[in-house]
Amino acid sequence: MRARRFSVVENVLLGVVLLLVATATASLFTEGHWVVIAICVFGIIVVSVILVRYNIDPDRLRARQSERTLHLAAQTLPLMSHGLSREAAEEVCKLLLPVTSANAVMLADCESLLGYAGAEKDSHPLASPIASEATRAVLASAKMQVITDTDALSFQEDFSVFRAAIIAPLVLRDEEVAGILKFYYRSVKRIDETEQAMIFGLAVLLSSQISLAEIDYQRELASQMELKALQAQINPHFLFNTINTIASLIRTDPARARILLREFATFYRRTLEGSLDYITIEQEHLQTLRYLGFEIARFGSDRIALTTDIDPSLGNIMVPAFIIQPIVENAVGHGMREDRPLHINVSVRDIDGMVIIAVADDGIGIPKDVMSHMLDPEREHMGIALKNVDDRLRGFFGSEARLAVKSELGVGTTVFLTLGPTGKLRVETDD
Repeated sequence: MRARRFSVVENVLLGVVLLLVATATASLFTEGHWVVIAICVFGIIVVSVILVRYNIDPDRLRARQSERTLHLAAQTLPLMSHGLSREAAEEVCKLLLPVTSANAVMLADCESLLGYAGAEKDSHPLASPIASEATRAVLASAKMQVITDTDALSFQEDFSVFRAAIIAPLVLRDEEVAGILKFYYRSVKRIDETEQAMIFGLAVLLSSQISLAEIDYQRELASQMELKALQAQINPHFLFNTINTIASLIRTDPARARILLREFATFYRRTLEGSLDYITIEQEHLQTLRYLGFEIARFGSDRIALTTDIDPSLGNIMVPAFIIQPIVENAVGHGMREDRPLHINVSVRDIDGMVIIAVADDGIGIPKDVMSHMLDPEREHMGIALKNVDDRLRGFFGSEARLAVKSELGVGTTVFLTLGPTGKLRVETDD
C-alpha cells in the first residue's frame, strides 16, 4: 500500500514538471513574458529538487526494497520447495543477479558449486568442488564476509577479473550451514552498506525456504515411517485365522477357497506395497471390502454386514493408504457382540463443503474412561491404529484434517475422518 502511494506521488510530481516545461516552451515560441518563463524555470527546479529528495527518502527506499524482496520470494519459493538442488540453484542465481550490483553470483552447498550466473560463467563448471579458503571460512563460521583486494585472501582461487566478493552463509533453523551465496564484483566501489544488507536479506530468505523444504521432507518421511509401522503391525491372529479359514474351505467349498486365496494375495500385496503411493477413496474402499470378506468367511455372513454410501463424485479423491480399513478392523475386533450381528456402514459425503468419511457400527461401544485416551498409542492396539490414521491425515491434508470418535456404550461407535474442503482436495488424473 505504501509503495503504491509513493508511486502515485511520484507520477504527480513528474506531471507537474512536464506541465511547467510545456508552459515554458510555449512561452518561448509565442514570445511570452519573461516572467512566466522565469516562474516556470523556478518551478521546475523546485519540483525537481523535491522529486530527487523524494526518491532518496528512506521510507520510499525501504518500501521499494520490501516490494522487490516479496516479489523475489514469490519467484524463488517454488524453486526451493524441494530444497537446495542443482536444478533449483541455477534458476535461483539467474533471479538473484539482477537485484544486486554484482557481476556474478554463485550458489553452492558445503561441498560443490550448484548454480552460477553472470560474468565468467564458463570458468565455473557446475559440481566443481569448493576451492576458496574464504568460502570454506564462511561455511565454518556461519558468518557473512566481505572480501576485497586489500585483504590477505587472494582471488586467484576464483577469478582474476573480480576484485571483491560478498559471501553469505545459508543457515538453517538448527544453526546448521547448508551452503553459501557468493556475489562477485569487478570493483570494490560496488559494495556499500545497502548492497551488504540486500545480500544478507537474500541469504536469510533462501535459508528460510530451505528450512521449510526440510520440514516438509521430514513430515513426509515421518508419514512414510508411520505407514511402514502400520504395515509391520499386521495382526498375526488375523493372518493365521484367514489361512485356517481358507484351508477349511478347501475341503468344504473349493471354489470359494480359490476366490478367497486370490483376494488374500491381492490384499497383502496391496498392504505391503511402497508407502509413497497414494490411492483413491474407491481403492481404499475395495481394500476394506477384501479385508471384511475374510472376516465374513471366518465368522459367517450372519455375524457381520457392511453397507456403504460413497458419493460417486468423491471416489477419485486421493488419500493415504489405510485410513478406512484399520477402522473397520477395529470395529470387528472390538465391537462384535455375542448375541447379534455387527453392522458397519462406511459413508463418504460432502457436508457443508468438507469431505467427511464416517465409519459407524452398532457394536458394544466404548466406555467413557477408554474414550479419554482413544488416540494414545501407548494404551492399546486401537489407539495405535487411530493415532496413526490421524497423524497421516494431518500430514497429507494439513491442519484442517482430523479424526474424531463418537461412541455410546451398548449403542455403537462412529469414527469421523475430516479430509478438508472439497474443492481443494487432490483427485486422480489420467496422467
